[in-house]
Amino acid sequence: MSPETRRRVGTWLAIWAAMVLVLVLIGGATRLTESGLSITEWKPVTGVLPPLDHAAWEAEFARYQQIPEYQQLNMGMTLAQFQVIYLWEFSHRLWARLVGLALALPLAFFLWRREVRGALAWRIGGILLLTGLQGAMGWYMVKSGLTVRTDVSQYRLAAHLALALVVYALAVWTGAELLGYGPRRTKALDPMREASLRRRTAWFAAFVFVTIMSGAFVAGLDAGHAWNTFPLMGGRVVPPGYAALSPWYLNLFENIAAVQFHHRLLGLTVALLSVLLWRFSRGVPLPGGSRRWFAALAVLAALQMVLGIATLLLHVPVPVAVLHQLGAVLVLTAALLALASLQTKDGRQDSPAVLDRSPAPPVSSR
Repeated sequence: MSPETRRRVGTWLAIWAAMVLVLVLIGGATRLTESGLSITEWKPVTGVLPPLDHAAWEAEFARYQQIPEYQQLNMGMTLAQFQVIYLWEFSHRLWARLVGLALALPLAFFLWRREVRGALAWRIGGILLLTGLQGAMGWYMVKSGLTVRTDVSQYRLAAHLALALVVYALAVWTGAELLGYGPRRTKALDPMREASLRRRTAWFAAFVFVTIMSGAFVAGLDAGHAWNTFPLMGGRVVPPGYAALSPWYLNLFENIAAVQFHHRLLGLTVALLSVLLWRFSRGVPLPGGSRRWFAALAVLAALQMVLGIATLLLHVPVPVAVLHQLGAVLVLTAALLALASLQTKDGRQDSPAVLDRSPAPPVSSR
């Protein structure tokens, strides 16, 4: 692949990853505004158009009035109020379709031009397949709230978000490789310490992913609306009712007190680990670009912690909560790019000109 083609394909994937990030944020706002069940049918093709006249709006509203969410929570909602939540969910579904087309059509073009081949073609094809599965998972999630429940299953919500993040991470990683953030360097000056840093960064990225998943359960259970104090919950470090469910493992996923408590602990741990990772990276001879990613990671994790606390204390206002979700994905992105910047390959030693080294201590004259 020529440098020009690498840059073109890498830029496309970077832009596409940004579109996926926007999709995640729209999905978060849809959940926060309780809009996800407003469209009770899945029409992959004909659903690209909203209701176009008053009769069509009345028909959509009548279908919504048949589900438990309306009957138990929103009885008396006006048509104008329904239109607001409907347009949130419609925007989410429409943007998801655009995301799929923005991957499928350029991929077909690059394949036709034979500019994307071999392992790269299979990888991007896999991302496209996962994107389709992500759409199906979205409808599977919505179905869980149309018959008995008044909201969607928190398990399906977490699975829906997990697939989105996997798709996003694959796009970010592939784009980083093509644009030069990946295996662009040669042998490390200190291979053992750099290998240790790579392992720590990989584990950190996985830990961030787990923390985001815990946030999905907080959102699915509306746990952010309980115990809006910090650092204590109900005047205690461990909240009352923490282990109320049996068997014990249900508390991890269905107990509001435990779910919020765990998310707090995980979020604070991410902030602490990001600082420790940055400090460890300071002792490894790295290119300046790699060093900047670790510094950015620590700053983003600290800001994300502040946003999480603000979201809680302010009783989950939608704009702040969406910013909190954005911060989570940006922390994951910085971790992925920091890891990609550490990739090495056999060959010539790194040029000292591109390394960011601490000054050597003075040598004694004796």
